Amino acid sequence: MGEHYVYILASKRKGTLYVGMARDLGKRVVRHKSKRANQFAAKYDVKKLVYYEKYKSLEEAVKREKQVKKWRREWKIQMIEKRNPEWQDLFGEVVKTRISGSPVAEPQ
Repeated sequence: MGEHYVYILASKRKGTLYVGMARDLGKRVVRHKSKRANQFAAKYDVKKLVYYEKYKSLEEAVKREKQVKKWRREWKIQMIEKRNPEWQDLFGEVVKTRISGSPVAEPQ
C-alpha cells in the first residue's frame, strides 16, 4: 500500500525523456539529480522532473509506467505540455508536498 508515482524526467525542454516509477518520488529525483539513479539518466543528464502522477497501489503504478513507456515520444510531450507547458522542474513542488502533506497530481 502507500503512494506510488509514475514520473517523467527530461534533460531540457523537448530533450531526452526518462519514464520511471517510485514509491518515494522526492528521494528518487534526488538520486537522479545526483546521477546515482541509473546510467541512462546520468549519461543523458536527465534530471529535471517535468511530470508525475500519484497512485495508491503498486500494481496501478507499474501498469501505468509500462503504458507510458510504450507511447510514442510525441504523446509523452503532449502529456507533459498539457500539465506543465513551460517544462518547469517540479521537484520543488514535490518537496513542498512532502512537507505540507497536500495532494499532488492525480492520474488522468
